[in-house]
Amino acid sequence: MKILTYLAIFIAKIIENALSTLRLIVVAKGKKLFGAILQFVIAFVWVITTGIVVVNVKDDPLKVVFFAFGSLIGSYLGSLIEEKIALGSDLIKVIIDKYNYQRINKELSKKYLVTSTIGEKQNKDVYILFIIAKKKQRSNLISLIQKLDEKAIITIEAIKNVSYDESLTSK
Repeated sequence: MKILTYLAIFIAKIIENALSTLRLIVVAKGKKLFGAILQFVIAFVWVITTGIVVVNVKDDPLKVVFFAFGSLIGSYLGSLIEEKIALGSDLIKVIIDKYNYQRINKELSKKYLVTSTIGEKQNKDVYILFIIAKKKQRSNLISLIQKLDEKAIITIEAIKNVSYDESLTSK
């Protein structure tokens, strides 16, 4: 019977922590009602799980271990879910040498919306590319940039709200 209790605690904490991660993502993306509903479920699971753990905890400290281990796995699982869902868009800024600009801009513009400006880096002219891309496109885009210019400087910012014509970014 104890093993079932341990298993229930472990699974409940995985669910709670994974949902907590998902809640943070959806609230950051402006989905407040969905975030509130998730918080209700999270609180419900937490109260029940914590209640099970604290009852006779001195007699059965192994419940705390399963509680903590479930938190660890749930947190990790939540980050994997976030990676797979990849909600929203990123602003990717790329600093490249001016001599590579034409080739790189042409290649990136085939698939992405690219805007550029001229900048200066250590008294040398460089180009700064601004690319808006879906988070799901991030790894492919970074790989492509690094393939085109291994010395490119890449920074990424999550965009909270985006207003643009989707057809411009899906070539």
